[in-house]
Amino acid sequence: MLNSPEEEILAKACEAIYRFALKGEENKATLLELGAVEPLTKLLTHEDKTVRRNATMIFGILASNNDVKKLLRELDVMNSIIAQLAPEEEVVIHEFASLCLANMSAEYTSKVQIFENGGLEPLIRLLASPDPDVKKNSIECIYNLVQELNDLHIEALSVIANCLEDMDTLILIQQTGGLKKLLSFAENSTIPDIQKNAAKAITKAAYDPEIRKLFHEQEVEKCLVALLGSENDGTKIAASQAISAMCENSGSKEFFNNQGIPQLILLLKGDNEEVREAASLALANLTTCNTANANAVAEADGVDPLINILSSTRDGAVANAATVLANLAMQEPLRVNIQNHDVVRALIGPLRSANTVVQSKAALTVAATACDVEARTELRNSGGLEPLVELLRSKNEEVRRHASWAVMVCANDELMAVELCKLGALDILEEVNLSVSRKNKFSEMAYNKLLNNNLSLKYSVTGYLSSSNIISDGFYDYGRFLNYLQINPGTKLLPLKDLCLQEPSDQRAVLLVNSKSSDVSPPPSTEDKSSDVGYGRSISSSSSLRRASKEKSNYHFSTGFGSPTEEKSEPPSGRNTAVSKGTTKEKGSRKVRGKKEEEKVKEEEEASTLPKLMGEGSPEKEWYPPFDPDFCVYVYEVTKSIFPITNIKEQIEVLAKYVAEKMGGKISKEKLHDFSWELHISELKFQLKSNVVPIGQIKKGIFYHRALLFKALADKIGIGCSLVRGEYCRAWNEVKLMNETPKGLIGVLPPPEVYIVDLMFHPGGLMKLRSREADLYRYL
Repeated sequence: MLNSPEEEILAKACEAIYRFALKGEENKATLLELGAVEPLTKLLTHEDKTVRRNATMIFGILASNNDVKKLLRELDVMNSIIAQLAPEEEVVIHEFASLCLANMSAEYTSKVQIFENGGLEPLIRLLASPDPDVKKNSIECIYNLVQELNDLHIEALSVIANCLEDMDTLILIQQTGGLKKLLSFAENSTIPDIQKNAAKAITKAAYDPEIRKLFHEQEVEKCLVALLGSENDGTKIAASQAISAMCENSGSKEFFNNQGIPQLILLLKGDNEEVREAASLALANLTTCNTANANAVAEADGVDPLINILSSTRDGAVANAATVLANLAMQEPLRVNIQNHDVVRALIGPLRSANTVVQSKAALTVAATACDVEARTELRNSGGLEPLVELLRSKNEEVRRHASWAVMVCANDELMAVELCKLGALDILEEVNLSVSRKNKFSEMAYNKLLNNNLSLKYSVTGYLSSSNIISDGFYDYGRFLNYLQINPGTKLLPLKDLCLQEPSDQRAVLLVNSKSSDVSPPPSTEDKSSDVGYGRSISSSSSLRRASKEKSNYHFSTGFGSPTEEKSEPPSGRNTAVSKGTTKEKGSRKVRGKKEEEKVKEEEEASTLPKLMGEGSPEKEWYPPFDPDFCVYVYEVTKSIFPITNIKEQIEVLAKYVAEKMGGKISKEKLHDFSWELHISELKFQLKSNVVPIGQIKKGIFYHRALLFKALADKIGIGCSLVRGEYCRAWNEVKLMNETPKGLIGVLPPPEVYIVDLMFHPGGLMKLRSREADLYRYL
């Protein structure tokens, strides 16, 4: 009947449908299913007033049904309904048309249609209607339109923010002027959620370089700094994140130097953990590769709050704060400032974190801050070395790299290098470096740094010391681990103290280089004989050096250095020496030998009474390496006699002869097997009650004894040489010498050539090294 051409039939059909719709929601749904809505929409513009009125009344009732609303939006009938609000229409039509609009205005899309079709103005005009129902419906519709405008903007900004992740959409929004509207919302709105979503949209868009440039030209930085002062935490977070994104633009970074950084530091001091995380992220990006911003953070008193964040429960905040501190520590004055705020101790917790990002950033900060002895000592005393070493095992590449970097920095002094090796750093790094996929340049550098600052271990592991590896007091030759990690797992290089306190055994003697005496004075009732007593006691003093110097005062200076008159109790087989072998010499030797035996008995008695003299139960005194007065005299002699020689080759030759003389003299290859050096070493071990033998006390030395002594003395006077360990008690020294410039090539320096220093067969001789295996075979 709704399609009938007769107006009376249409009017009565609409009246019947209206009454049916009033019965309830089920009837409204039935009318929708029967297809009544679409023909009814055509009747809203019918010429007959009664038909038009009845159709309008039906839609006033039907529009409360959500499915009907959806269909009405699709049929685009909003203009027809708004037309019923015209002043010339009846009050009944005004009532039901406004009722229809009030029902429709509860949804966003319908609101847009009402606005676009000019519905707000007639609704406002109907507020003056004498009919209360018309007023009520108009007020309700206007209320709906006004009350939810803000929510529409908020959600629209959220949608835009998501759309900006797509590059094509981003370009489209830019071309249509959408970005300027976005900035307008951020700058002018006072509603927190609108500000927050606008800042989020700016963040998404700012990842594109061209958009960042556009934002910078529009001075978006001022807006973002203003948003940092919002009372809403969500807005602060969004503004901080937008600043982080804008930091990729150098101009923006410069702007935030004076405006932005102080405000961000204030946010670090707040209670909201999410705000602190976002602010610390912005500071991390602002200070990366920017010294001016790093200084600005320090000047704004940002160090303390950053260090406090290192104990935060949010991993992101901890990682960001560590990054900022690492950026600041790149400058020495700021690094000192950070160290004064106890940053090293604060990093222990992050080093133990289970989060790989936190681990990585914490290790990086250790590498940046532990650049001096005091900081490294604090790290060790605070228990920071153990978790740092454990990070070397990490499966995360960045964690391993930064941990290796930190270990390399910490290994810059010998004490730390030794401590790190005790904790297994060298083992782990060697294992890492064996893997092509796990090693990195820092792991290799850290491994070499550990060895170069622990030369005793390096020589044991590699069997090689270069000319740049300078032997210092306290160096000891333990022997070589054939394969430090794989063949002998668990084998460790024991500390010198532990080796000294061990009883003598059949193991190879440990050779000690030490010309430094302790400052600990012995008990007043004992004579200072520490160089001849077991190393369980630390009672040596500088008087030993004075006594040794006095005993060595009878020198032969004809060769540029001297040989002590009481050096040997018996000349070795085949030794050529400048010392007289007369009767007087022999008597002197027997006299000295007898005197030493008396002193030995006396010292044994002193050793037994020492605990009583020191007091039972007294605190253990600090331990010092055994003093080697003979080696100290060697250093004095070569410094005085060889150092002034200007020709490097002559220096090497003279030093080689000196070393050979102190170690038993020239030995021919035919009589090498008669050179009873093993018995001599065994006697020394028995006499010293230890496996550790000072190099200066060895008077019958074979290849590896002489090579070590030559290297130790050469390093003292600045002669560059390497120390190479071979098989079967072999070791030798290699030196580099410049050849003469070929004739006609003035100013052209030929490359240096490597020579092996002969310390056994023809002391002072130099053999050019062309093929190591062949030349060594020929030499040895």
